Parts: sequence; C-alpha cells; structure tokens
Amino acid sequence: MTYRRKPSWLRMPERGSGEAARVRGILRKYSLETVCRKAMCPNIGHCFQRGTATFLIMGDSCTRNCRYCAIEHSAGDPPPLDPREPARVAEASAEMGLSYVVVTSVTRDDLTDGGAGHFAAVVRELRLAIPGVTVEVLTPDFCGETESIRTLAVSGPDVFNHNLETVERLFPEVRPEADYARSLGVLRTFGTLSPGTPLKSGLMLGLGETPLEVLGALEDLRESGVTMLTLGQYLQPSRRHWPVHRYLPPEEFDDMALAAREMGFSTVASGPLVRSSFHADESFRGEGQSSASSSL
Repeated sequence: MTYRRKPSWLRMPERGSGEAARVRGILRKYSLETVCRKAMCPNIGHCFQRGTATFLIMGDSCTRNCRYCAIEHSAGDPPPLDPREPARVAEASAEMGLSYVVVTSVTRDDLTDGGAGHFAAVVRELRLAIPGVTVEVLTPDFCGETESIRTLAVSGPDVFNHNLETVERLFPEVRPEADYARSLGVLRTFGTLSPGTPLKSGLMLGLGETPLEVLGALEDLRESGVTMLTLGQYLQPSRRHWPVHRYLPPEEFDDMALAAREMGFSTVASGPLVRSSFHADESFRGEGQSSASSSL
C-alpha cells in the first residue's frame, strides 16, 4: 500500500533565522551548493541554524538517475570540474567556523576517476585551512574502481561514508545504475586501504522493504566493516519519484536502532528525520545513538 499523507511525527523543522541566514550568506559568497538544498532535506533550517551544512561538490546534476533522488539528472555532458572549488569549500568552512566538515557529491561517471581526485583535493584544502579539522566524505561508488578509492584513502578523511540506501531486492528498480554488491565492495575496499578510518553507511526506509530485508542489509554492512549507521524515513521529492510505501512510526526506528547496536554498530542515528549527515559531528563522537535525539 502507498501512504501519501505525512504523519504528525514528520513535521518539518523551522527554516531558521539568524545563524541560518549567516550560513546561507557564506554559501552564496563562495558560490557553493549543498546537498541540504538540492536533495530537499527536511532538516535544512535546523542544521543551518546549528551553523552546519553538507557541501555538494562537482556540480549540481548527476550522471545517474536514481528514482528516489531529488538531485537533477544530467541529460548531456556535465560541466568540467572547477579547480577552485576545493579551496572555496575550505574557505567557506573556515568562515563558518566549522571543526567538522561533511562533503558529498553528485555521481560523475563521465570522469575517469569518478571525481576521487577532486574529493582528495577538498580534503587537503580543508586540512590546510582549518588546523585539526575532522572531515567526513560521503561518496558515490566510483564504479567500484580500486584506484579511485585508493586516491581518496590516501588523502586521509576521518570518516568514509557511502550509503547503501536500500535493500538488495529494490536496487534494480530504485537504483538501476548502481549495484548492491558493488556498494558493499566499495566500503570493504576503503576499509582495507585505510583500516583505521571509521566506515559509515545508511538506509532510507519506507521504499517497500520488509523488516527482515533491512536486518539482512544491516548484517551485510557489518560484514563489510561498517560501524556507523544512519536510518531515516524516505520522503518522495515529487510525484515522478519512487512512491512512499509506508511511513514508519518512531517506535520502529527505535527497534531498528536497538537491533543495529546488538549487531555491533558503534553509533546509530535512527529516526524519521535522520539523514546521512544529520548531527554527524555528534555521531563521530559516539553521541548520536538514539532515535529519540534525532526526531527533532
């Protein structure tokens, strides 16, 4: 069954003012995009008000066309990479006063390395601009290419995040250009190349998966070395996107969080409004473990 009306626990947070306006001004100043805006994140006002944002690099359109994602699909060749973008991300992060920076990107299958070198450049620029900064990267799968993953591993991010997004059965329909096994392989490969770096991943729930399928995906993530987990409710960006099959109540997110911790995940952020980088700094410090704290 498809449920269309949002329940009361999915009330959107306020847009924010004051600090949120300052963040928006800095992003405009440096001509930077965020996944917060392009992916229509429900927490944008809340996070901007905290003085944080998740940078979206390598353009604002994607070479893939996942059926759940609000980011635009590139009909033609995407624009070339901007060599100044890594420095602008670093300058903006410094001006925002960030000590924990999350960087993600569109998928760029048109690039030989999938954009891994550009990610690495962002990590290096952040290290130069902000002494002691903690950097989390949320990456595409780089088509599973080991050398691309190695390029990023050498740059030394503090957290490597690659989202599984959904269960194996739904991958061909929801993520037709991605591959379940390949995503798990990306996580395993990074863990092998950089064994001291925490691995992070996440799932959207409500796409039509069953509880047993979710538990199976969590087991696969643990076997791949993932220790940091996010679980959130899928929200349909528009009528042309994959429909919401079910809105999970907060209690089910609590149950999933408990099951995940019993599997050995060290940090679990689980709740209807949780997203990949939601309170990422707290999760890194081991504080984001209850769905109650993530329900806003």
